[in-house]
This record gives sequence, structure tokens and C-alpha cells, in this order.
Amino acid sequence: MRTIAIPATARRLNDLFKKARRESLILKSHEGDRFILALLEGWEAFEVGEDFTQNKKLMKFLTERRSKGKTIPLEQVKAELGIE
Repeated sequence: MRTIAIPATARRLNDLFKKARRESLILKSHEGDRFILALLEGWEAFEVGEDFTQNKKLMKFLTERRSKGKTIPLEQVKAELGIE
């Protein structure tokens, strides 16, 4: 995975970042591709390799994060993405 820095002058993109701080977004391109834009707090502490499931610190972080936040049912995600 690669990190790309977005300049402050990219106003439309930075507006989307502000919205993504409040809630995760699904962005749909004009070709119909869908992308997720979500705030990833705490990820800078992890180096993710090919088999990140073996990273105990990362797995603990994900387990704690999952237990604290609101979840979205799989059926709802599929419906929003138009997946059957």
C-alpha cells in the first residue's frame, strides 16, 4: 500500500477528508468504481506486510477498535454497493 500526500490546494478532496472524519464515505467514480474513504486513526504505528494477520499488535488494535465502534450489517453494505 502506498501513501500519497494531498496538498492543501486540493480543496474538493480536502472537503471530502473533512466529511470522512465524521463518517466513512463510499466514493463512486464516473466509471462506476467504488472506493472507501475512512479515517484510519492509529495506523501509523503499524508496518503492514504481506501477512499482517501475524502482527499481534495490529490484531489487538483491530479487535479493540471493532469492539468500540458502531457496526454496519453486511446486508446494508451490500445494498449500498449494489452487490447481491
